[in-house]
Amino acid sequence: MNQLFRRKNYSETDTSTSLLRVLGVWDIVFFGIAAIIGAGSFSSLGEAVFRGGPGVILLYLICGFACGFTALCYAEFASRIPTAGSAYTYAYASFGELIAWVIGWALIMEYSFGNIYVAFSWSDYFTSFLERLGMHIPDYLTCSYTEARKAFQNGSENKELLSAWNTAPLIGNLKFILDLPALVINGLITWLCYVGVKESKNFNNSLVILKLAVIVLVILIGFAYINTENWTPVNPETHVASFMPNGFAGVMSAVSGVFFAYIGFDALSVLSEETKDPQKTLPKGMIISLVLCTVIYIALTLVLTGMVDYRKFDGIGDPLSFIFEKSNANVAWMELVVSFVAIVAITTVLLVFQMGQPRIWYAMSRDGLMPEKFKTVHPKYKTPSFATVITGIAVGVPILFTDKTFILDFTSIGTIFAFVLVCAGVLMLPAKEKIKGRFHLPYINGKIIFPVIFIGGLIGFYIWQPEFFNNLIDWNDPKEGEFRASILVFILINLVLCIFTFIKNFSLIPLIGLSSCLYLLTGMSHENWFWFGLWFALGLIIYFCYGYRNSKLRQETVSK
Repeated sequence: MNQLFRRKNYSETDTSTSLLRVLGVWDIVFFGIAAIIGAGSFSSLGEAVFRGGPGVILLYLICGFACGFTALCYAEFASRIPTAGSAYTYAYASFGELIAWVIGWALIMEYSFGNIYVAFSWSDYFTSFLERLGMHIPDYLTCSYTEARKAFQNGSENKELLSAWNTAPLIGNLKFILDLPALVINGLITWLCYVGVKESKNFNNSLVILKLAVIVLVILIGFAYINTENWTPVNPETHVASFMPNGFAGVMSAVSGVFFAYIGFDALSVLSEETKDPQKTLPKGMIISLVLCTVIYIALTLVLTGMVDYRKFDGIGDPLSFIFEKSNANVAWMELVVSFVAIVAITTVLLVFQMGQPRIWYAMSRDGLMPEKFKTVHPKYKTPSFATVITGIAVGVPILFTDKTFILDFTSIGTIFAFVLVCAGVLMLPAKEKIKGRFHLPYINGKIIFPVIFIGGLIGFYIWQPEFFNNLIDWNDPKEGEFRASILVFILINLVLCIFTFIKNFSLIPLIGLSSCLYLLTGMSHENWFWFGLWFALGLIIYFCYGYRNSKLRQETVSK
């Protein structure tokens, strides 16, 4: 059993690498903005607004708060372990090999499955942009087979999906339906990641500048069309005007869409071995990019919910261009500009995720937990070439048979789970000597403060939303029941954390990050947990069949 949890020691002074160190602080910031401001703002933001109403801004604040403290934990690990691998490497140092494998497996899901969703979103905006220019791609070449079949079987009103099913040519008895733009952009991004991080950096930075310029333009023009009454819509059932028309549970139901907007920032830590002076550069870049992106998301949410009634965002996959359509603000030139820049924005997300995944495989292969071929570095481009190609295949194949909704939920739950373990891992790290110029996570004793914050927060929330607690055990509505059951588990776990903090004097910052991420998990349904469990069961089978036997750390232990 001890061998399953053997930890790997990393030297804080060992910065040797086969990869090319070319990234500075602002390169990291731009990669962070590229990853965070993309599909979450240009696509899933519409679904989040529809579910939570104007009150979804609270969820962006909660997610930004949770990710802020999590970023500090990532920064602490990055300052101690300047190697590729992100949360996988950090878990190896704090929890041991088995948990490291679990995290690595979760990150594989995050980056690969996340990029499937992003590729779908890119395709939606690309085909929409071409339509506005008068060019049409056949519907059966712009969606996945699964989406078209579900639309047909469920009597959907989505005309494009029904058209795809009805007009698709037959190959034998099978309808020929595939998302061609998604497959093409996946191939192009894979090639760009293959040829080098320097080329990727220059391409990314230019696109991010364009993206930020247009987002600022959207916010400035959008504010002129805001109707403040849209921020307090009337609930049709209760006839009460409210910032949260669907209640707090409605706000939390949007957690997958909102959190998906933030998952990119942890991809920065996999670039450690391609960053100049990573112990200084990575922490600064991660924190700056997260703060900037949170401010942008809050402003965008205020504009969207102020310009258009939240109920109109049902099924809207391009919310930023939607608000300028004829039926809304009627600003045709902005509609066209936003559609084009959305393609640019989502391309940068694809780039960062597609760079992150191969470096996870690279780190795991170097430790013997994945086949050696995955740590192959291209002699000319100095990139993990084989892992990059396999990543392109791993993203491209599921594009043929999966759909966006499943991928969105699946990706978010895996990412939050990884964040939970990173924050918990920092609690287990020994104290380190302060070195001038490096990031150092401040130690604040949570012995008294954390219990006071948590219990005081519960009391404050009860005063603000007493009906939520009064109906905590009333589970007549299955979806509401799932959420309330999750809240009860969350409260119990945090009470246990309060006890251990009082005894062990845990540090406050990682505690708040851990508690915040645990709270985000309460928005996940039982179905999400079921598929998540299956994914990890598969991962454990692979670990015990290959990783455990070939672990270099295990072989070193046995040889001694």
